[in-house]
Amino acid sequence: VEEVTVDLGVEWEDFLLANARQWTAHLTVSIDELAAATGRPVGPATLEEPVLASYRYGQEVTAADFVTALGMRNRVSRSLARYFAGHDMLLTPTLPDLPVPLGTHAAGAEGLDGLGWLRRLFDLSPFTAVFNVAGTPAMSVPVTADAASGLPVGMQFAAGHGREDAL
Repeated sequence: VEEVTVDLGVEWEDFLLANARQWTAHLTVSIDELAAATGRPVGPATLEEPVLASYRYGQEVTAADFVTALGMRNRVSRSLARYFAGHDMLLTPTLPDLPVPLGTHAAGAEGLDGLGWLRRLFDLSPFTAVFNVAGTPAMSVPVTADAASGLPVGMQFAAGHGREDAL
């Protein structure tokens, strides 16, 4: 066991921006398809504010933005592959703090755009996003509970691509 710093191959802000662009572009297509299938309009009557803001943000994503985001995801995946070539597993906290109360994610989200919304989500859960992006297996395991609140404290175990068996 050794303490390490894993290089993502990109700066965190670039990681965040690329994910916001890719995620909201996918979201926009899905919402348009759902609206067409149901005959329900896209708007505040059918979508919560953070989702609607992300939808609008996704409408502005260009093809070049999307391709750049895919390239960033590829760099992150390759950086993690280099790490896992020399290590069997990576152990991180699941969350940087105790779990937040229900409703925290959406509280005050009225002024956020798609990038601001994703920034909030990644700030609240920065360790899990990397493995979702890279497509490498990871699992969160509750290991204890906070003595004062009783809330669970989890650790995340991650392994290299295709190594679910190691987890």
